[in-house]
Amino acid sequence: MQDSNKRLLERFLRYVSIDTRSDPASSDSPTSKGQITLASILAGELREMGASDVHCSETGTLYAKIPASAGCEQLPAIGFIAHMDTSFEAPGANVHPQIIRYRGGDVVLNAEKNIVLSLAKFPELGRYIGKDIIFTDGTTLLGADDKAGVAAIMEMAECVLADPAIVHGPLCLAFTPDEEIGRGTKYFDLKRFGAEFAYTFDGGEVGELEWENFNAAEVIVRFKGIVVHPGSAKGKMVNAIRCAAHFLALIEKEPAPENTERREGFFHPISVTGEVSEASCKVLIRDHDAQKFEAKKRRLEELARTASSSFPGSAYDVQITDTYCNMRPFIERAPQVLDLVRKAYAGASLRPVEKPIRGGTDGALLSEMGLPCPNVFAGGVNFHSVYEFLPIASLQKARDVAIELARISAKAR
Repeated sequence: MQDSNKRLLERFLRYVSIDTRSDPASSDSPTSKGQITLASILAGELREMGASDVHCSETGTLYAKIPASAGCEQLPAIGFIAHMDTSFEAPGANVHPQIIRYRGGDVVLNAEKNIVLSLAKFPELGRYIGKDIIFTDGTTLLGADDKAGVAAIMEMAECVLADPAIVHGPLCLAFTPDEEIGRGTKYFDLKRFGAEFAYTFDGGEVGELEWENFNAAEVIVRFKGIVVHPGSAKGKMVNAIRCAAHFLALIEKEPAPENTERREGFFHPISVTGEVSEASCKVLIRDHDAQKFEAKKRRLEELARTASSSFPGSAYDVQITDTYCNMRPFIERAPQVLDLVRKAYAGASLRPVEKPIRGGTDGALLSEMGLPCPNVFAGGVNFHSVYEFLPIASLQKARDVAIELARISAKAR
């Protein structure tokens, strides 16, 4: 296992050296050249280790298969999925990882720029005293979301292909682009992938197992005003910017990401643009409960109406787009999917920490498409941030769970 541990770390460090941030402003797929570069590297490594049917689609999804052990060919095919892109919300070029054995207290990431990872602000750091941890230099994200998942799956593949003693059923691999901007499954080919059920390795801390997530919607609220020369505007001008500001002030009284936790939903304004004639607000709605989710949509429409009515002569429009739904109902229809992964955690000497995701994964959309797909941890902490870090032992455990899933696939029926 020492050789595997060494390869695993080298893989991860190699992958994070490539800037794969997705670009929400791009209509291409994938939306960044770095993702194409990483897909090409992964394809070459998969071919070299002996994977079959290695194929990168025109839209950037990389597929591969590991043929079943003799006598296991007719067993259900199990899938392993991770995404290649990283978040656009923090710098992602020229990542400089540093490995530190954490002794407690704050961590100075960059003395020259006085960038410190504070234990008080990030208390989860205290769970890893005595562990070797991969940090950044505080100027970029690390990319553990989701290159830790990519590395864990790739190392599982090499271990399984190199060791005939790991008896397994058919295994299907996929590495998706643009998950961070909600497009990871837009062009996903279920037939080519070939799995009957799958697991994304896109979770957080070691031991986490997630099979419930937010219902999600993106809402664009537009306010229209009336433009008049400000010198003669009295009683005539209606400023759409003021409408939008009042709308946002109303949202301030509603649940927000920064004051909710666990299963509590929220409204999250993410952008505002505008002029006197027209102003737009983009707001995210999140809730695990389907009824509360629908109620939040109605509430947002009510707030938009209230804001507009406060400025006579204004008009408003609300456009709601559902982006993904809670995977729980789909997973509950396929209990074997959870039974197998719980056994894999036990085989890796882990007790699963099962909790709802305060977010979404490719697995949520795939589950809705008919491929049950819970989310396994990849080990990272503080995603989408320059304070992101990855305990090396957590990465190793993610690989171990992947290998155990491969073993258990030989017993799937």
